[in-house]
Amino acid sequence: MVAQLPDPIKIVRRAGDLRIHTFISSFTDDNIANATHIIESKNKLVLVDGQFLVPYALQFRQYAESIGKKIERIYLSHRHPDHWFGLGAAFSDIPIYALPETIEFLKQDGQASLQDHWKLGNLVPNSLVIPEETVRAGEEIIDGVKYVFDEVVNTEIDFLLTIGLPDVGVFIAQDLIYSGTHLYLTKYMEHWIGILQNMLLSDYDLFLPGHGFPADKNEVAKNIEYLSVAMGAVGTGLTNDTFKRFMLESFPERKCPAIFDIYMPRLFDNASEF
Repeated sequence: MVAQLPDPIKIVRRAGDLRIHTFISSFTDDNIANATHIIESKNKLVLVDGQFLVPYALQFRQYAESIGKKIERIYLSHRHPDHWFGLGAAFSDIPIYALPETIEFLKQDGQASLQDHWKLGNLVPNSLVIPEETVRAGEEIIDGVKYVFDEVVNTEIDFLLTIGLPDVGVFIAQDLIYSGTHLYLTKYMEHWIGILQNMLLSDYDLFLPGHGFPADKNEVAKNIEYLSVAMGAVGTGLTNDTFKRFMLESFPERKCPAIFDIYMPRLFDNASEF
């Protein structure tokens, strides 16, 4: 039996001739508001990421099917498990595209990552799905829509796929930005800030995050502020619980504090990258 979780949030908005759907897992308890997206064009659907926990992955698939158009493909943005676990639960029959580095990680360490999350019980899938299609930086027309793919390195993750829809001003940033939630911090914060500053100078005006609500450039700027404050705190020697308390006090409006306990062992104690 699959555990019951709080209901997800679904948001739909029009961008040119497209409809952009965002499906967000709960902000409550220890959930971290995973955001997955559907680009609905005239005849087809393109999905981005597959959710983390089995119930949300199944609901995301059900929601996509309710639109009544063919699911053309799924793009996996990066190797963090909260983005690919759900693929094994709900999307094993759909073509999945990912960066070559992401595919290689899943081949080498995906099974270990599944096993590492055993405490979640039936909230995680029983099987691993490895993407078979490689995506690289460049452009492609899908159902009449121009997609621009890029590989961003050394931000929230070492290799991240971003997707631009320049004709409608939409940028699928995934974990480059966290919208309204605390960020998953890494040793790459200074470089990450530089990437976000370039996003502020871009022609895009709607940014789809990997966590939280669709955002504008104001949220991008707030992410820069958050990273700058975090860098300063680390620079003064704050670590672990002291660092967590400082960030919670500095940004009381941000949600999903459970993210600290996920990344701090990696940021400060050299824990496993799984």
